[in-house]
Amino acid sequence: MTAPLDGLTVLDLTHVLAGPFASATLGDLGAHVIKVERPGTGDDTRAFPPFKGEESAYFAGLNHGKLSIALDLKDDADRAIFERLLARADILLENYRPGTMEKLGYGWNTLERKYPRLIYGAVSGFGHTGPEAGKPAYDMVVQARGGVMSITGEEGGPPVRVGASIGDIVAGMYLVQGVLAALLRRDRDGRGAKIDISMLDAQLAIMEHAVAITSVTDRPPGPTGARHPTITPFSTYRAADGFFVIAAGNDALFGKLCAALGLGDLPADPRFATNAARCENVHLLKRMIEAVTLGKPRAHWIAALETAGVPTGLLQHMGEVLTDPQLLARHMVTEVPARPGGNAFTAAGNPIKMTGLADPAPRSPAPALDGDRAAVLAWLEKG
Repeated sequence: MTAPLDGLTVLDLTHVLAGPFASATLGDLGAHVIKVERPGTGDDTRAFPPFKGEESAYFAGLNHGKLSIALDLKDDADRAIFERLLARADILLENYRPGTMEKLGYGWNTLERKYPRLIYGAVSGFGHTGPEAGKPAYDMVVQARGGVMSITGEEGGPPVRVGASIGDIVAGMYLVQGVLAALLRRDRDGRGAKIDISMLDAQLAIMEHAVAITSVTDRPPGPTGARHPTITPFSTYRAADGFFVIAAGNDALFGKLCAALGLGDLPADPRFATNAARCENVHLLKRMIEAVTLGKPRAHWIAALETAGVPTGLLQHMGEVLTDPQLLARHMVTEVPARPGGNAFTAAGNPIKMTGLADPAPRSPAPALDGDRAAVLAWLEKG
């Protein structure tokens, strides 16, 4: 099988998370990814715990299958190598602070003239335009600035950062979407494009209910814990042995839920007859549901609700997630093999399942810093 991006080369100047996540996704889709790193230290995440021996599991999970070459873009000899790579690349990714590539002589206006088919993907905290374009940012900054932290956590509690780095991850996803769209357009007109992704923009783009609530009511929503702010019952609930979730997203599902719980009279009660009414009485309804669910273990309620056709699931910690039979069946827990003298790591698989794309695809080790210089130079010589 030929992967969809087979034959395309990505020149990856990115580091830490948003950019490496994007280039890893392109690699999973078949692209040839050459990671250009700082001499001496390389990607910052090489120093991020946890470690096996001296190798970072964090780095391995994001950079498996890539080739590494260390280049100093202020050194004439290394710049010459870099420019040969640019001439062969289809896609260039970078996540420097805006203006850095221009200072190095590799801004979009320069690259567009010299390499007209090149697709240039940039991801930064605030984007390449606007009054704050030059400011640095990390995930937590954009989660706070973009409103995500204002709706995360328990009702009445302090602000809480989302546990996954969604400021970076979502921006990386949008970067991949932009690259794929640019590839389609290049097939039509033969021209490359610049993609400018702001982590802050990406946070606003995923705030669907918060935008709707604020724009209609002029009252910004606050945190609501695990429950959905506009759908009830849609939250975590306690069973005899721990938490599970119920997501009854419409009146029909609410009726099925009540029947399965032995609360068949509730759908006719004016306090719970509609979703709007249930939202107004959300705390009362939760107490009534938990008065029932606390009587038996989670497995009992999961089985009962699944039989009734009500969306439900266990609240799992990551140890349970990595052994979940459904995820294992879909090859979502994979191994990054060890390079000679190194260590193997566990990583998430490729969630994009499509015909013609091997699943699970064989994975290559995460590269040693500058470990593929000879291979990259030999590839350049083949021209």
